Amino acid sequence: MRERIANLTSNILNPFLVSLVLILLLSFKSTSSAVDAVKWSLISIAVSILPVFLVIIYLVRKQKLESPFINVRKQRTKIYLLAGVFAGVGCIIFPYLEAPPTLRATFVAGLSAVVVFMCVNLLWKISLHTALVTASVTVLIILYGSMAAVAVVLVPLIAWSRIELKHHSPAQVAAGALLAALIVVVVFYLFGLV
Repeated sequence: MRERIANLTSNILNPFLVSLVLILLLSFKSTSSAVDAVKWSLISIAVSILPVFLVIIYLVRKQKLESPFINVRKQRTKIYLLAGVFAGVGCIIFPYLEAPPTLRATFVAGLSAVVVFMCVNLLWKISLHTALVTASVTVLIILYGSMAAVAVVLVPLIAWSRIELKHHSPAQVAAGALLAALIVVVVFYLFGLV
């Protein structure tokens, strides 16, 4: 039963779905109309989640990756590089497209996290599930205040699931959470959003 709950938690709070929800929330929070929110959501998804997701699915089907969540540390490097390229594209084009500052900050934080985590990954596996949930919760608290603090319960929940499934050690989930929160706070501070 514990394993089933851990699997369900891990699958629901996966990096792709969490990123999608965060982009939607940020787009609607930082724009004045639903049309603009949908526009920025689609642009953000097109330059971040969608291409990485499609490449991962392709590589899984070709049996070049073990699973969509890439549990084998050595298989993560090429995905980090790919995610870094697309995050970089977002960082470059968003100012020219006059994207809302929260989306620009989120892409800069994403690129920063990819670079840091890719370096860590050369020696040690870090929990991306925990990192992305923590980063998202941190962004929501920055933007929505105490109203979003309830989302903090998702962090220990996803950390527990990754440990329970034996995909990560307690140190790996803690490092993912701490680094992600720190990166978000620093980047959002530099953008004047904290």
